[in-house]
Amino acid sequence: MIMRPGRQLLLPANPLFIWSSLVGALAFNMLMGMGLWGRAAWVPDLLAVVLVFWSVHQPQRIGVGLAFFFGICLDVHQGAMLGQHALAYTVMTFLAIAIHRRLLWFPVSSQAFHVLPLLVAAHMIDVVARLLAGGAFPGPWMLLAPLLEALLWPVVSALLLLPQKRAPNPDAHRPL
Repeated sequence: MIMRPGRQLLLPANPLFIWSSLVGALAFNMLMGMGLWGRAAWVPDLLAVVLVFWSVHQPQRIGVGLAFFFGICLDVHQGAMLGQHALAYTVMTFLAIAIHRRLLWFPVSSQAFHVLPLLVAAHMIDVVARLLAGGAFPGPWMLLAPLLEALLWPVVSALLLLPQKRAPNPDAHRPL
């Protein structure tokens, strides 16, 4: 793939780091659900942001099946209708993989605008599944969650790409 000028060449992503970031995001979501805010509608879904990030940057390793697995884990933890988050995460991951080549050509700040519709779609699928099961509408505050997640995109991108950055001054002792 042709790189844009000024972009840094990255090292391959460590599979252990990918898995640990996904499990850490799942644990963070579980802690946020039990924490001070409970399951408030405006609380950002960090697992969704990390899933979209890895589906964009590593689509060969992170796919729809893994998103389904993490969605089921979150459904079981929250006591939600089984498959509610799984459906939202699979659709979101599929759409992220579909646009991953185009998305990587933009700077990180512009990527957040392209990721926002994916996050909105995931939240809408989640709400529609909840309403079809007889749940209550979470209110207009649920529109704040995808916006907060899109604002988290540059931070998550910087943190998750940090281990893949090459040394700024290569020398004879560092071949890469």
